[in-house]
Formats: sequence, structure tokens, C-alpha cells
Amino acid sequence: MESIQKTSSTDSIEAETSPELKNRGLLLTGLIIAMLFGALDGTIVGTAMPRIVGEFGGLGLMAWLTTAYMLTSTVVVPIAGKLADLIGRRVIYVTGLVIFIGASALCGMSQNMTELILFRGLQGLGGGIMMPMAMIIIGDLFTGKQRAKWQGVFGAIFGLSSVIGPQVGGWIVDAWNWRWVFYINLPVGILAVILIAIALPKHKAVGKVKFDIPGIFTMVLGVVSLLLALTFGGKDYAWSSWQIIGLIAVAVVSLVSFVFIESKAQEPILPVRLFKNRTFSTINGVGFLMAVGMFGAIMFVPLFMQGIVGISASASGTVMTPLMITMIAASVVSGQFIHKVGVKRQMLVGMIIMAVGFYFLSTMGISTTKLIASSYMLILGLGMGLVMPILTLALQESFPKSELGVVTSSSQFFRQIGGTFGMTILGAIMNHKSTVLLEQDLLPVVKQLPAEASQLADQMTGMVHTNPQALYSSLLSPETLAQMPKEFVEHMLPILKNALVTSLHQVFIVGLVFVLLGAVLTFFIGNIKVSDRKSKKPQDEKEMSPGIA
Repeated sequence: MESIQKTSSTDSIEAETSPELKNRGLLLTGLIIAMLFGALDGTIVGTAMPRIVGEFGGLGLMAWLTTAYMLTSTVVVPIAGKLADLIGRRVIYVTGLVIFIGASALCGMSQNMTELILFRGLQGLGGGIMMPMAMIIIGDLFTGKQRAKWQGVFGAIFGLSSVIGPQVGGWIVDAWNWRWVFYINLPVGILAVILIAIALPKHKAVGKVKFDIPGIFTMVLGVVSLLLALTFGGKDYAWSSWQIIGLIAVAVVSLVSFVFIESKAQEPILPVRLFKNRTFSTINGVGFLMAVGMFGAIMFVPLFMQGIVGISASASGTVMTPLMITMIAASVVSGQFIHKVGVKRQMLVGMIIMAVGFYFLSTMGISTTKLIASSYMLILGLGMGLVMPILTLALQESFPKSELGVVTSSSQFFRQIGGTFGMTILGAIMNHKSTVLLEQDLLPVVKQLPAEASQLADQMTGMVHTNPQALYSSLLSPETLAQMPKEFVEHMLPILKNALVTSLHQVFIVGLVFVLLGAVLTFFIGNIKVSDRKSKKPQDEKEMSPGIA
């Protein structure tokens, strides 16, 4: 009886987004609009933060504007994917859009920093629902070869938002005020809702839909605790503090409970049996490792350009533009060749090119120019563009339509976790190496400062031990250096630059190791063929068995 019910439900989902859909063009337009404005929000808001802090104060809370969004958007991704399989694409997607639009309006109307942080968390719920849904629907609409092309296009849109987001945000803030960074989502979002609601037919669930409430609770508690520990460990609190140890303990207990609950649940949020499938485990492993390494470049190259090359913060952002351009181009082009090259081969080539990019980054020194750094970014972006779109594609090609939502959202979920893990690990490596070098070489110079500069000396000593990245950012700025004695600067500047270069070399080498581990993992991916048929039918589900790639 249960298998008959699942088949009926799957047929309904297939009818919901059939390739013969009459309003396919309208639907694609809605998906593109939703993807663009959802992705832009992540980069636009960063530009407005100084103005927000200027109006509300609360500089110590500023990090929560990003953290709140990251937490909620990450934990809701697998839940959204499973609910899309259970009760249909349209209701989940439109719900996510409505939450995002409503939260954007509330963010714009915020009267203090606490309200804005809470509404950013609510906005993250909507964003976390929206982001996997576009890829799920693309998986429904197209055959394998067509899907490769369209997922490349959507990946390019996401990359484009990273390039133009800061510029658009700066223009909005200058032309109006920071509140319009959020209000701009309203007309665009409403248009996307109308298009998607019209073009995407309603799905009718067959029989009673069972929600895995215990699974949702333990997963949310475990993932939030883990992300908070990774976010604040080593920065706001020591790794050995009771706060971080407590968060990690809660994460471990919750996630172990989650695995146990999922193994018994009738409709698990993230079925444990999927991890027995070699394709699922290896591809999500590659995505996780790629994200860990990738953030080494995204986080630390601008710091290198500001601190070593000596360009402004805004100009250092332009160094990342070549990475985004080649990533966009490779994402689009890779979809045209994937059926000829093959998933496994293209993924391996992309990871190797990323590794080459990281190797070149690890060779940068004090004499490195902006042009050379940009050329290394081109190489890294090329590798990323070859890999990122096919991670989702390979999963969609390997699983039946009834699990399309779960497996598609899992790809984004593990990459987001990998990104947070990467920022934590690489940031900790950067701080540890910097602390060792600066204690050895800089603190003896600081101790020689005259008595009237004792406050500055104490402040610098504290930053050496707690936040070397902030020390680099402040002391390597021309404005700060201009206020210091010339003799001190002459002694201090070479020490700071040498410590920064050496620390970043270690960061890039570790990033290279993670990417190489991802490349090795690609050898365990089975022979996945990109087909000319749409997603697997229910009868294919019977043929699937855990462990078969």
C-alpha cells in the first residue's frame, strides 16, 4: 500500500513540473528573477553595514547580521528539499518567496539592531527555502543534457550577483539609504511570486503527509549548535571555553540522535540510507571539500592585496572579479560538454585546476602585483566553474524523481557547511601562525615604544594574541601608519608584512590539501551518464539499491 501511495505522489510531482509544461518560459523567467534577487541579497547587505551601524550603533552585534542569516538559511535547506518532495514544489517555493519578501520589508522598517538581526534570521529562512528550489525545478523540467546547460546558467547568475552585488548595494545606499537595500526586494520578489505561482501547477499530495518533526528538531538543534561553535570558536570565545565545548556537546548529542531518528522515521528529512549510496556520499564529499578550500581564496586574497600590495579595500575586491568571470564562463560552457567529457572526468579536471590555482596563490610574495594575483584568480575560477554545476547534476542523474528534492538540497547543504568549516579552520590556521610569528618578531619592537604610547602597546599586544587579522587590517592601512612615528613604522612594517605573507602561504597550502583530497575522492565516483531523458521515474527507484553508483 505504501509503495502504491509513493508512486501516486511521485506521478503528481511529475505532473507538477512536466517538460511539456505550457508556461515553461514564464516559469524560467520567474526562477531567474527569484535566483538573482535572492543571491544579490547576500552581497548587497554587506555594503550597507557601515551605514546601519552608524544609525543604530551596536558595532559588537554587527557580525550577527550575517550570522543570523547564515544559520537559518543553512538549516532550512534540507527541510525545504524534503517538503518539496512531500507536498510539492509550488507551495514550498512560493512560501519561501513570501517569507523572504515579508522579512525584507521588516528589515527595512527595523528601529534597532536587535530587531534587524531577528528579521535577518527570518529572511534567512526564506532564502534557504528559495536557493535549492530553482535547481530542483530545473531537475524536473529538463533532460540530463538540457539540465547541465541550465544549471550552468543558474550558477552563472549566482556568480554574477557576487560581482555586481557590492556595486549595486553601494549605489542604492548612496542614492537613497540603507533601508532600500531591503525594500528593493519587494517589487522584484512579488513579480517572481506571480510568475512562479502562475506557471508552476499545483501538486496534490496523495494520502496523509507525514512530517518528521523529531528529525527536524534534532537536525536544527545540532546544525545550529555546530555552526555557532565554528563561528565563535577561537574568536569570541576560546576553543577550550565552556561556551564552545557546550555547543559542540549539544551538536554531537543532537546529530547522533538525528541519525537514530532518521533510521526509524517513515519520511525522514535526510534518509540515512542515502549515505550508503556511493554516488551520494562521494559527490557531497567533493562538494564539502571544495567549499572548505574555496573559502581560502575568497576570504584571504583581499587581505593579501590590502596588506601586501597596498591597494584600497574597494580595489582589492576587484581582484576577485576575474575569479567570478571565469567561474561564470566555465559554468555555462561546462554544461555544453559534460555529456562528452563525462561527470567524473570533468570533476577531476576542475579540482586539479583549482589545486593549481591554490598552488600559485601559495607562491605570492611581497613583490606580487595586482595583475599576477588576478591571473591566479582566473585559474581558480575556471576550476570552480567546471565543478560546481555538475555536483547537483550528478546527484539528480543518479536518483529517482521522488527523492529529487532531498538529493538536490543536500548538495547545497553540505557545501554551506563546508564553507563555514573552511572559514573556521583556515581562519584558525591564519591566526595561530600569525600569533607565533608576531610574538617572536613584533612584540619585542612594541615593548620599545615610549611610555606615552603604553595604551597602543597594550592594544597591539592583545590583538596579537586574540585577533591578528584585525591587527593586519588596522596597522597596514595608510591612515593608521601616518599617525605613527616614522622609526617605528620602518621597523614594524617589514615584520607585519612578512608575518602576513608566511601565514597566508600556510592557509593556501592547507586549502590546496583540501582541494586535492576532493580530487582524490572523484576517483570513487561511479560512471554517471548524463541522459537525454528526464529525471528517473518511479520504476527506476525500484532498480536503485544503496551502494550502486
